[in-house]
Amino acid sequence: MLIIPVKEGESIERSLKKFKRKFEKTGAMRDLRNRKQYVKPSVDRRKELKKARYIQGMRIEEEG
Repeated sequence: MLIIPVKEGESIERSLKKFKRKFEKTGAMRDLRNRKQYVKPSVDRRKELKKARYIQGMRIEEEG
């Protein structure tokens, strides 16, 4: 549960902004999106490896 202390005289917009920032940091929405559809562990690993190869290729290209 997120608790956002609201100071005296602080606007609602500012408090809402604090709440949104804290909520984003928890990663709750990211988890919900990931859980929408089941992904097999092998497919997940393959996706991670593909991403790692891409990033490594970009770094090599950047150096050379």
